Amino acid sequence: MTSFVCLTGSQLPYKNHTVLAISVYQLKEQPAQIEKMESDTKAGPVRVLVTGGSGMLGKAVEHVVMNEGLKREGEEWIFLSSKDADLRDLGQTKAVFEKHRPTHVIHLAAKVGGIYEHMRDNLLFLSDNLRINDNVLQTAHDTGVTKVVSCLSSCIFPDKITYPIDETMIHNGLPHDSNFGYSHAKRLIDIQNRGYFEQYGRRYTSVIPTNVFGPHDNFNKDKAHVMSALIGKTYKAKMEGTPVTVCGTGAARRLFTLSWDVGRLIVWVLREYDEIQPIILSVGEEDEISIKDAVEMIAEALDFKGEIKYDTSFSDGQLRKTTSIAKLRRYHPDFTFTPVKEGIKMTCDWFVANYNSARI
Repeated sequence: MTSFVCLTGSQLPYKNHTVLAISVYQLKEQPAQIEKMESDTKAGPVRVLVTGGSGMLGKAVEHVVMNEGLKREGEEWIFLSSKDADLRDLGQTKAVFEKHRPTHVIHLAAKVGGIYEHMRDNLLFLSDNLRINDNVLQTAHDTGVTKVVSCLSSCIFPDKITYPIDETMIHNGLPHDSNFGYSHAKRLIDIQNRGYFEQYGRRYTSVIPTNVFGPHDNFNKDKAHVMSALIGKTYKAKMEGTPVTVCGTGAARRLFTLSWDVGRLIVWVLREYDEIQPIILSVGEEDEISIKDAVEMIAEALDFKGEIKYDTSFSDGQLRKTTSIAKLRRYHPDFTFTPVKEGIKMTCDWFVANYNSARI
């Protein structure tokens, strides 16, 4: 059985922040900033707006809030999808904030895709995500949102870097060429958070999940991230009695993290984490596995007995993205992640049960 710390209401109070937290971004403490923060963060009704609410991470946050007892009495949680507003459009972004008047925002909305889709459309991933992020953060500021937690990605880290990677290394070099557009757009959220803090005292921060997978993901082989793409391809091969072809050698290694674990931690960050600098949310280095290992676990979970082929004409992408979770362990030492094999089994079971409605 998976064990995890249940983040109960008594454990995770919303803090009435009246003092600026110390962070690497705290260069000056201007009296006007402190006064503004105090006026913005007085106790009152809590309305949490989750952008990207219909995606994998949005659904994970919804699950842990609504089904695991993390929702507090009197709280209102609003989960937005692209049907509610196109966040690339500033007018629609302002309208949806005006409608719901959030006090807190979890910003998960993004244009995302698989590695080969990113390679084909780097400029589009850059431009769309720049617009989304700027519109959300600017509108949050304009409407007095107390705190925003945005979601970055492990792909933001430099391609040429020493391992393990930690939160201080984000801007130490260029990201991998395969998804430079998406990576730079995500990096700039960190810069924007710093700017809103230094100029206005806003408590806007971000999280960096690594290789998240789970229920409600996109399982389309051309659009999904690696784990979900492999689940979709393997199940289809099982149904059709054909081999599974894996792009690359299978040697690349990743830290795969179940979406529900990330959802639990995002709620904790919203309520407890005071830094402006990002925090990595990931399984530990000891849980890093190869793509080949993941394929074998998927085959076992789906009872796939067919042939598995590796097409080495395709790129492996970055061979490693090993990240350190020392910072997370300092803040939250007792959190226990779901073992990857168990998470894969759960995700495969969900995918099979929801095949007709899943994104494939």
